[in-house]
Amino acid sequence: MRLLLVRHGQTPTNVDYLLDTAVPGPGLTELGARQAAALPQALVDEDIETLYASTLVRTRLTAAPLAAARGLDVLVRDGIREISAGDLEMVPGNSERGELYMRTVFAWAAGDTGLRMPGGESGTEFLARYDAVVAEAAASGAGTVAMVSHGAAIRAWAATRADNVDVPFAAANRLANTGTVVLEGSPADGWKALSWAGAAVVPAGEGGPAGEPVAGAGG
Repeated sequence: MRLLLVRHGQTPTNVDYLLDTAVPGPGLTELGARQAAALPQALVDEDIETLYASTLVRTRLTAAPLAAARGLDVLVRDGIREISAGDLEMVPGNSERGELYMRTVFAWAAGDTGLRMPGGESGTEFLARYDAVVAEAAASGAGTVAMVSHGAAIRAWAATRADNVDVPFAAANRLANTGTVVLEGSPADGWKALSWAGAAVVPAGEGGPAGEPVAGAGG
């Protein structure tokens, strides 16, 4: 299966750089609405058969133009919502406390899935809910599936599940609004990332960009 993980369009709290992860969350800014409207053309070469969005308002608004252009229903699933910030909700992502959010997320991707976000979920719980939606999509038999999800969730899941995405790469490469990670594979055979926001995936240590886990909440 070809799996497209698409970050939602810009929101007001993205502009203010806040950890805003609660349901239902904000809508899109004017720019975010334009980004959503541009998504059908950006993905024009993708033969999308099934389209998912999370339970947050911003992903459903982002998915709507693509759904209309392709004549698809949007399947709304809680499993692909953003990683809950817990006690860090609405904290600035670039503050000392806010940076704990992404440090925790990348600790999960590095294997410490038992670690819990302060007042929130563990890596084990996050991966289980995200995996369940991916497994549902794979079981449908669709050849290409798009999921409109969230920055931190996409980066964490890809860094954990894709064989060729390591933590330094995911940490160094933030995903802009409506940026897309394209993967290929299956839950049984594993996943390989084909592109990350339009660029080839070259993990750190193989000539690609490297970096330490950094601030930069997805939302």
